[in-house]
Amino acid sequence: MIVIMGAGGATGGATLRSLAALGAPSRALSRDPARLASVLDEQTAARTEVHPGEAADPQSLRAAFRGAHQLFLTMANGPHQVRYELNAIEAAVDCGVEHVVKVSAPAAEPDSPVAVSRGHHLVEERLRSSGITTTVLRPYAFMQKLLLLAPGIAAAGVVHGAMGRARCNYVDVRDIGDAAARVLTRPELAGGTYPLTGGRAYSHAELTALLGGLLGRPIRHLDLSPSELHAHLVGRAGMPGWLATHVVEIQQLAVDREETPDDAFLRLTGRAPRTLEAFLRENVHRFR
Repeated sequence: MIVIMGAGGATGGATLRSLAALGAPSRALSRDPARLASVLDEQTAARTEVHPGEAADPQSLRAAFRGAHQLFLTMANGPHQVRYELNAIEAAVDCGVEHVVKVSAPAAEPDSPVAVSRGHHLVEERLRSSGITTTVLRPYAFMQKLLLLAPGIAAAGVVHGAMGRARCNYVDVRDIGDAAARVLTRPELAGGTYPLTGGRAYSHAELTALLGGLLGRPIRHLDLSPSELHAHLVGRAGMPGWLATHVVEIQQLAVDREETPDDAFLRLTGRAPRTLEAFLRENVHRFR
């Protein structure tokens, strides 16, 4: 049995659907099982056992992990993420889980300039010391997060950023799900570390040019200093301070470390990743 944590989120949900498409049964954890069950498509529902589970409650995790051999571990970034993921690892150890696939982040290093990535490093280290076979997925920026820019683009035709001319790797969450499902169903792939990107990286200028072409009107990129972007995200976009700091940090990471595509997704799945152009065409109505 494969247990999916974060099943109600974008990455966990994509992994559930990808496993179902491969015919693999899974157990999806949720604080609200009835709600999760109500939004599953027919194919996924037929292959999924929905089970109550709360990352802040280790006892509920142990109950949910009984009889499971694999765990897909993904959680939303936040102040409690490290503690919650460590709770899941301890429960997995106690319940005899043999393989954990963890969604991590680029630059998951002890001295990373990105605070969230330092947290991922701590979790990875605990996993590796547990004796459980550990597979790490390192996705870059989610294409789906670009939809958060849609209101500003629709209203003012502006994308705010602090990357200058630096390029960012974007990956479709559905490809993360496909990669995770492949690792969870192909034992020979377990134990690796896989960076996940799209087929090319884009600057904000290139991103706005793509959007402008699809929308038939000019979209501007307003390049700010890191402190200006942070102030904009908190004051105008209403982001919590910690999340605004994270956005600024990952944009500065792209400035400091050139981002280039990786072929790990192709090696895992045998196909090219989804393109940013296709994602934007699919969602162009959101930006109008």
